[in-house]
Amino acid sequence: MFKIDTESNRISRIETKRFIDLGFRERDHLQEWLANQPDALGEELLIIQKEFDGFDDTRERLDLLALDKDGNLVIIENKLDDTGRDVMWQALKYASYCSNLTKSQIVEIYQIYLNRYCDGGDAKSLLCEFLDAPDLSEVVLNSGINQRLMLVAANFRKEVTSTALWLLNHDIQVQCFKVTPYAMAQDLFLNVEQIIPTPEAKELMIGMNAKEAEEKNTEAELKNRHRIRMAFWEQALEAMKSSQCDLFNNINPSKDHWLSAGSGVRSCPFTLIFGVKEVRVQLEMTRTGSLENKFLFDRLYEKKT
Repeated sequence: MFKIDTESNRISRIETKRFIDLGFRERDHLQEWLANQPDALGEELLIIQKEFDGFDDTRERLDLLALDKDGNLVIIENKLDDTGRDVMWQALKYASYCSNLTKSQIVEIYQIYLNRYCDGGDAKSLLCEFLDAPDLSEVVLNSGINQRLMLVAANFRKEVTSTALWLLNHDIQVQCFKVTPYAMAQDLFLNVEQIIPTPEAKELMIGMNAKEAEEKNTEAELKNRHRIRMAFWEQALEAMKSSQCDLFNNINPSKDHWLSAGSGVRSCPFTLIFGVKEVRVQLEMTRTGSLENKFLFDRLYEKKT
């Protein structure tokens, strides 16, 4: 990173630093910065608790618990110069713990936060204000499995980024933010950059996810149709064996909505067709010569009555 000097028309390098070399600590510094400036993570977030430990039968604490503008819980895990190997496992555990939090519990958690860190305030009214809702009864909080993960660190290990990308492909909402401290003389700077997914990739993934969901729905619908058709033809062919028609005795069930069998005349098959609005028997004349097909049609037409 460089500083621009417009007077000299030159740039000066801003030195990249490590948090540990600057004496910064995760809980006392990075966590406090984000708790008081959550939009540094690229969107409006409402911090509702720090060092949240409200999990049954465990002493674990998640760094920051927040809400997004859609009422989804956001689990924010901070590391300083290195994520370590277990940060993703930690975040996933916390997300699973938080998935069971009810609206009333979230309100209570936020109220405790306000009393402890913000000199009080009414949690319900502040939640309504943040979510642009007239009344809390009209708000859905922590819906389903829509909990989000945000990981913040100066450096991400490959096992962490690989897992993050894998989770994204399975519709788990996870973001990785790289935080880098800089120094120039006595001035210190902090850069917060989303690296997974990148803003461009995020837009692409939204489109891909919508397309994939549509394809999955189509595939599921087709599989269901195929299953029903196979079952139908199995029963229909079994019933036809006891009828006077023996044309379909050696025909196998099909996943299609039609089934064909020879009529005894070359290139003139019978087809049973079961559609949504009609059922019919079709006889096709598919000889290579048009005169032959015309001859067959005329003979049938003579016997129309």
